[in-house]
Amino acid sequence: MLRRWLGLLYVQVLIAIVLGVLVGALYPATGASLKPLGDAFVKLIKVVIAPVVFCTVVHGIASVRDASKVGRVGLKAILYFEVVSTFALAIGLIVAKVLKTGSGFNIDPAQMDAKAIQGFTQRAQSDSVVSHLMNIIPDTFFGAFVNGDLLQVLFLAVITGFAINALPEKMRVPVAHAIDHLSAIFFGIVKIVVKAAPLGAFGAMAFTIGQYGIGSLLRLGELVATFYATSILFVLLVLGSIARFCGFSILRFLNYIREELLIVLGTSSSESVLPQVMRKMERLGCAPNVVGLTVPLGYSFNLDGTNIYMTLATMFLAYATNTPLTLGQELTILLVAMLTSKGASGVTGAGFITLAATLSVIPDIPIASLAVLIGIDKFMSECRALTNLVGNGVACVAISRWEGELDRDQLQRELAAGPQPEEARAAA
Repeated sequence: MLRRWLGLLYVQVLIAIVLGVLVGALYPATGASLKPLGDAFVKLIKVVIAPVVFCTVVHGIASVRDASKVGRVGLKAILYFEVVSTFALAIGLIVAKVLKTGSGFNIDPAQMDAKAIQGFTQRAQSDSVVSHLMNIIPDTFFGAFVNGDLLQVLFLAVITGFAINALPEKMRVPVAHAIDHLSAIFFGIVKIVVKAAPLGAFGAMAFTIGQYGIGSLLRLGELVATFYATSILFVLLVLGSIARFCGFSILRFLNYIREELLIVLGTSSSESVLPQVMRKMERLGCAPNVVGLTVPLGYSFNLDGTNIYMTLATMFLAYATNTPLTLGQELTILLVAMLTSKGASGVTGAGFITLAATLSVIPDIPIASLAVLIGIDKFMSECRALTNLVGNGVACVAISRWEGELDRDQLQRELAAGPQPEEARAAA
């Protein structure tokens, strides 16, 4: 029985996280030196993310004879993302105002180390709306794969999918099959790489605790606790309501993706499970073409955790620095955050950069005060990534239902059975 449990990946990841925390707390220097283990795992996964997304989206579009259907799914996805993201931003703002998180800190920005955030603010200032839109277009076709920019890969995949879709039937079908077989190869690579998830989670967690220490978490525990509680509230109430409307339980869904959640918890990156999530969404009865477009798009446009963090952290810094804000300024924060949050990838640190971009538009809040959050951002990043992952999974099911391409019987069967190892599926 024990051997069977230890053979489960999510159990291995959970054990690795606990061991990482212990090593980081007891031997900080050793824990900090283990950062390459976590980085290596995320890099290995990122190697195959671009080709997996490309092949999945291209095959999904090429397999649909009605090209307008792809555009319809894309528009529905964008509309859904915008509505739910606005809810996330508003919840973060409201919770901060009700609890007045940060009051009493009396932070003097003049005493903050501005150099500590210089790199983040420079990147934030260079990431304007126009430059962000221009960056969607890669310099070369293969440049998107080299840089690993998910939006660029998605852009190329959509164009390529439409181009294959326009081919004569005798050419389109074999090309679509070839793309499908190619994606199977990359998913096979993912299956091999993900076995190293416990090692990656161990290294990343040991580094986080060893580098920043439990003390950094305790000193700003109010903000961390508020953020985690708000994110849980958002998942259970907002995403839970959407899930119930679509005919499934959010708690069963969380159990179904528990393995991916633990990997994200260990690596602080939702990108580390992107290929597995896409596979699981298809197993839940979502149409492949909807999955192929919605999930990758959601990784840039549907970042619920990042949205909650941005408004909550912005208001925290306002209260902490005793900066009074008018209702107009608060609404400005909401509107600006709606723009700056788009395009933030699922990797560690992206939320901090978008927060810097938001603060740069609200000069009343001293941007130097960002330095106080550096020590705990790694802990916040984990919650951002977890919430983003759950939000994108629920979004995929919701849009599949909206499109009328959700197999509800299969959805219920899969959720009732729970996550099953690949070996068990193969045997069945």
